[in-house]
Amino acid sequence: MEVEKTNIEGLYIIKPKVFGDERGYFFESFNANKFTDTTGLIVDFVQDNQSKSNSNVLRGLHFQSPPYAQDKLVRVVQGSVLDVVVDIRPRSITYGEHFKIKLDAIQHHMMFVPKGMAHGFLSLEDDTIFTYKCTDYYHPETEGCILWNDSSLNIDWNVSNPIISDKDKLGETFKEFKSPF
Repeated sequence: MEVEKTNIEGLYIIKPKVFGDERGYFFESFNANKFTDTTGLIVDFVQDNQSKSNSNVLRGLHFQSPPYAQDKLVRVVQGSVLDVVVDIRPRSITYGEHFKIKLDAIQHHMMFVPKGMAHGFLSLEDDTIFTYKCTDYYHPETEGCILWNDSSLNIDWNVSNPIISDKDKLGETFKEFKSPF
Protein backbone atom coordinates (compact mmCIF):
# COMPACT_ATOMS: atom_id res chain seq x y z
CA MET A 1 0.00 0.00 0.00
CA GLU A 2 1.37 3.40 -1.00
CA VAL A 3 0.15 6.43 0.95
CA GLU A 4 0.44 9.81 -0.74
CA LYS A 5 0.09 13.18 1.01
CA THR A 6 -2.04 15.91 -0.55
CA ASN A 7 -1.84 19.68 -0.19
CA ILE A 8 -4.36 19.49 2.68
CA GLU A 9 -2.97 18.35 6.04
CA GLY A 10 -4.26 14.90 7.04
CA LEU A 11 -5.82 14.13 3.63
CA TYR A 12 -4.19 11.11 1.99
CA ILE A 13 -4.54 9.15 -1.23
CA ILE A 14 -4.04 5.43 -0.69
CA LYS A 15 -2.91 3.27 -3.58
CA PRO A 16 -3.16 -0.45 -2.84
CA LYS A 17 -0.96 -3.01 -4.53
CA VAL A 18 -3.31 -4.85 -6.88
CA PHE A 19 -2.54 -8.41 -7.97
CA GLY A 20 -4.35 -9.23 -11.19
CA ASP A 21 -4.40 -11.94 -13.81
CA GLU A 22 -6.87 -13.53 -16.23
CA ARG A 23 -9.01 -14.67 -13.24
CA GLY A 24 -9.51 -11.18 -11.86
CA TYR A 25 -7.74 -9.30 -9.08
CA PHE A 26 -6.97 -9.20 -5.36
CA PHE A 27 -5.87 -6.34 -3.12
CA GLU A 28 -5.74 -5.48 0.54
CA SER A 29 -8.20 -2.60 0.90
CA PHE A 30 -6.97 -1.52 4.34
CA ASN A 31 -4.25 -2.46 6.79
CA ALA A 32 -4.23 -0.51 10.07
CA ASN A 33 -0.57 -1.26 10.86
CA LYS A 34 0.67 -0.11 7.45
CA PHE A 35 -1.55 2.98 7.58
CA THR A 36 -0.27 3.93 11.04
CA ASP A 37 3.36 3.26 10.08
CA THR A 38 3.03 5.54 7.05
CA THR A 39 0.88 8.37 8.46
CA GLY A 40 1.40 8.20 12.22
CA LEU A 41 -2.39 8.10 12.60
CA ILE A 42 -4.29 5.49 14.56
CA VAL A 43 -7.83 4.96 13.29
CA ASP A 44 -10.62 2.82 14.64
CA PHE A 45 -13.35 2.35 12.06
CA VAL A 46 -16.75 1.58 13.63
CA GLN A 47 -19.21 1.91 10.75
CA ASP A 48 -19.17 1.08 7.04
CA ASN A 49 -21.53 2.80 4.60
CA GLN A 50 -22.29 2.12 0.95
CA SER A 51 -24.27 4.00 -1.66
CA LYS A 52 -25.29 3.28 -5.24
CA SER A 53 -25.75 6.21 -7.61
CA ASN A 54 -26.58 6.73 -11.23
CA SER A 55 -24.54 8.99 -13.47
CA ASN A 56 -24.76 12.70 -12.66
CA VAL A 57 -25.85 12.21 -9.03
CA LEU A 58 -24.06 14.62 -6.71
CA ARG A 59 -23.97 13.94 -2.97
CA GLY A 60 -22.54 16.51 -0.56
CA LEU A 61 -20.78 18.48 0.72
CA HIS A 62 -21.42 16.70 4.04
CA PHE A 63 -19.74 16.63 7.44
CA GLN A 64 -20.50 15.62 11.00
CA SER A 65 -19.72 18.09 13.81
CA PRO A 66 -17.82 17.33 17.03
CA PRO A 67 -18.11 15.43 19.25
CA TYR A 68 -19.22 13.00 16.54
CA ALA A 69 -16.90 14.13 13.75
CA GLN A 70 -15.72 11.31 11.50
CA ASP A 71 -12.53 10.33 9.73
CA LYS A 72 -13.49 8.44 6.56
CA LEU A 73 -11.76 6.06 4.21
CA VAL A 74 -13.60 6.28 0.88
CA ARG A 75 -13.39 4.19 -2.28
CA VAL A 76 -15.32 3.11 -5.34
CA VAL A 77 -16.27 -0.56 -5.71
CA GLN A 78 -18.00 -0.18 -9.09
CA GLY A 79 -18.00 2.74 -11.53
CA SER A 80 -16.31 6.08 -10.92
CA VAL A 81 -16.74 9.39 -9.09
CA LEU A 82 -15.27 12.84 -8.88
CA ASP A 83 -14.52 12.99 -5.15
CA VAL A 84 -14.22 16.40 -3.47
CA VAL A 85 -13.31 17.59 0.03
CA VAL A 86 -13.27 21.10 1.47
CA ASP A 87 -11.13 21.95 4.51
CA ILE A 88 -13.49 23.45 7.12
CA ARG A 89 -10.95 23.71 9.97
CA PRO A 90 -10.58 27.46 10.65
CA ARG A 91 -7.05 27.10 12.10
CA SER A 92 -5.82 25.19 9.05
CA ILE A 93 -3.63 26.98 6.50
CA THR A 94 -5.83 25.42 3.79
CA TYR A 95 -9.16 26.52 5.34
CA GLY A 96 -11.73 26.94 2.58
CA GLU A 97 -9.58 25.18 -0.02
CA HIS A 98 -10.72 22.05 -1.80
CA PHE A 99 -9.12 18.93 -3.19
CA LYS A 100 -10.63 16.73 -5.86
CA ILE A 101 -9.70 13.42 -7.42
CA LYS A 102 -11.28 10.85 -9.69
CA LEU A 103 -11.73 7.55 -7.88
CA ASP A 104 -12.74 4.46 -9.82
CA ALA A 105 -13.08 0.71 -9.68
CA ILE A 106 -10.19 0.25 -12.11
CA GLN A 107 -7.29 1.81 -10.18
CA HIS A 108 -8.82 1.07 -6.74
CA HIS A 109 -7.30 4.22 -5.21
CA MET A 110 -8.84 5.38 -1.95
CA MET A 111 -8.87 8.62 0.00
CA PHE A 112 -8.52 9.09 3.75
CA VAL A 113 -10.64 12.10 4.72
CA PRO A 114 -9.84 13.46 8.20
CA LYS A 115 -12.26 15.13 10.60
CA GLY A 116 -12.90 18.74 9.68
CA MET A 117 -13.57 18.17 6.00
CA ALA A 118 -16.81 18.62 4.09
CA HIS A 119 -17.03 15.73 1.63
CA GLY A 120 -19.00 15.08 -1.52
CA PHE A 121 -18.86 13.22 -4.79
CA LEU A 122 -20.32 13.25 -8.29
CA SER A 123 -21.10 9.86 -9.79
CA LEU A 124 -19.64 9.63 -13.29
CA GLU A 125 -21.33 6.35 -14.31
CA ASP A 126 -24.63 4.57 -13.77
CA ASP A 127 -24.64 2.01 -10.96
CA THR A 128 -21.59 3.47 -9.21
CA ILE A 129 -21.06 1.87 -5.81
CA PHE A 130 -19.24 4.08 -3.28
CA THR A 131 -18.15 2.88 0.17
CA TYR A 132 -16.76 4.60 3.20
CA LYS A 133 -15.46 3.44 6.53
CA CYS A 134 -16.10 5.87 9.42
CA THR A 135 -14.46 6.36 12.81
CA ASP A 136 -17.72 7.42 14.47
CA TYR A 137 -21.35 6.45 14.15
CA TYR A 138 -23.84 8.51 12.17
CA HIS A 139 -25.55 11.14 14.32
CA PRO A 140 -28.10 13.03 12.20
CA GLU A 141 -28.37 15.86 14.72
CA THR A 142 -24.71 16.78 14.09
CA GLU A 143 -24.80 16.50 10.29
CA GLY A 144 -24.05 19.60 8.24
CA CYS A 145 -23.98 20.45 4.58
CA ILE A 146 -22.23 23.16 2.59
CA LEU A 147 -23.75 24.09 -0.74
CA TRP A 148 -22.03 22.07 -3.47
CA ASN A 149 -21.91 24.94 -5.96
CA ASP A 150 -20.99 27.82 -3.65
CA SER A 151 -19.15 30.27 -5.91
CA SER A 152 -16.63 31.23 -3.21
CA LEU A 153 -15.34 27.63 -3.12
CA ASN A 154 -14.72 27.67 -6.89
CA ILE A 155 -15.15 23.90 -7.32
CA ASP A 156 -15.33 22.81 -10.94
CA TRP A 157 -17.51 19.71 -10.82
CA ASN A 158 -17.48 19.46 -14.63
CA VAL A 159 -21.28 19.24 -14.63
CA SER A 160 -23.98 21.83 -15.22
CA ASN A 161 -27.15 20.17 -13.95
CA PRO A 162 -26.46 17.35 -11.46
CA ILE A 163 -29.12 15.35 -9.66
CA ILE A 164 -29.17 16.57 -6.05
CA SER A 165 -31.31 15.64 -3.05
CA ASP A 166 -33.70 18.24 -1.64
CA LYS A 167 -31.67 18.18 1.59
CA ASP A 168 -28.40 18.97 -0.22
CA LYS A 169 -30.05 21.85 -2.11
CA LEU A 170 -30.50 23.51 1.31
CA GLY A 171 -26.78 23.46 2.18
CA GLU A 172 -25.22 26.58 3.67
CA THR A 173 -23.05 28.92 1.67
CA PHE A 174 -19.45 28.99 2.84
CA LYS A 175 -19.84 32.66 3.80
CA GLU A 176 -22.73 31.91 6.20
CA PHE A 177 -21.12 28.71 7.48
CA LYS A 178 -19.79 28.78 11.07
CA SER A 179 -17.27 25.99 11.49
CA PRO A 180 -17.61 23.80 14.59
CA PHE A 181 -13.99 22.59 14.20
